[in-house]
Amino acid sequence: MSPKREIKAEIIAIGDELLYGQIIDTNSHWISQELDLIGVRVVRRTTVGDNRTDILSAFQQAEQRADIILMTGGLGPTNDDLTKPLLAEYFKCGTELVPEALEAVRTFFEKRGRELTLTNQMQAYLPTKCQYVPNEVGTAPGMWFEENGCVWMSMPGVPHEMKKLMTDFVLPKVKSLFELPTIFHRVIRTVGIGESWLADLIKNWEESLPSHIRLAYLPSLGQVRMRLTAFGDDLRTLQNEVDLQIETVKPLIDKYIYGYDQESLEEAIGRLLKQENKKIALAESCSGGYISHLITSIPGSSAYFQGAVVPYHNTFKNQILGVNEKVLEEFGAVSEQTIIEMAENIRTLFQADYGLASSGIAGPGGGWAEKPVGTVWIACAFEGRTVTKKLQLTQDRMLNIQLTGVALLNLFRTCILEKTE
Repeated sequence: MSPKREIKAEIIAIGDELLYGQIIDTNSHWISQELDLIGVRVVRRTTVGDNRTDILSAFQQAEQRADIILMTGGLGPTNDDLTKPLLAEYFKCGTELVPEALEAVRTFFEKRGRELTLTNQMQAYLPTKCQYVPNEVGTAPGMWFEENGCVWMSMPGVPHEMKKLMTDFVLPKVKSLFELPTIFHRVIRTVGIGESWLADLIKNWEESLPSHIRLAYLPSLGQVRMRLTAFGDDLRTLQNEVDLQIETVKPLIDKYIYGYDQESLEEAIGRLLKQENKKIALAESCSGGYISHLITSIPGSSAYFQGAVVPYHNTFKNQILGVNEKVLEEFGAVSEQTIIEMAENIRTLFQADYGLASSGIAGPGGGWAEKPVGTVWIACAFEGRTVTKKLQLTQDRMLNIQLTGVALLNLFRTCILEKTE
């Protein structure tokens, strides 16, 4: 049996406010996820302002590469809302009053005790070539077209209105019109290795992947996600094929893999601690409590998180944590000697199995030649042993804090795994 044809979609988000950065386009992200779940591949997401030429050009280009074109925004009753008249122009048709649409708008305003103005009544005038799609939670109707070999759907930009139309009408309609392939994703989450180094390690494996399984690298702060996407007809078959590929590549990069799919690094840390029935405590200086926030953002973290201290000033590194005053004077707060004492003493103070610590120069000021901005020491203390690591990060304060968090959690992860093994 021949594989089903890949169905492609393009999303066009319309509105100057999106280009100005006044509103974040969360609609396109949500629509992409929903289309992926039913086997439709989004090939382009376009943002265009309230400009006639640009919108018509976006329509023309989308028509050339997609089977399904979904639009959001530009459906209000004012002169700057251009989507509806431009769809009529593009499909060479007029507009006419749709009685059901007018009644829906009238009812919407009556329920809210508001007067239906002439301007609002204009929302009931729709292109003659469209199918009217009721908007049960707003005033701007949806418009469905089947023209020029594509299907088109225009929806309001208000997120809850768009989602209602997508869920109730668009997704079922698409599934009824197209014989959709199955798309299956699996994500391998790695930490402690850069994208290019990771690609070098798995080069031969990647080149041997079957043509219907694709690999994408999705790097983020200190981490790289490897997304395997398989296309076919049978979900179970695709799942088995992807699982087999993961088992093949694991021996090459196993020490960098901390989880799969949606699992975050802090969730993986919690899972390891629960498995081993161990507890941790933190002494955070340059990270300012950020790592404790990550750990405690996970439900059930009270089972393994003992507590934390943020001794930002050296006085409290000495008075609360018990870091030797001579060590602070001779080597400074940002040193291996200090970070060792911080990790070991927080472990003792909070009666934890693991003590984690961070100390560094987050920036943008405070650095000097020997210890420039971005110099950070981290440590993990456990069972009479302390593992340290020196980081040379960036000039950006928040980025340094976030990267320290990833590095320290990964240092702990490697320590607990090595001990377990």
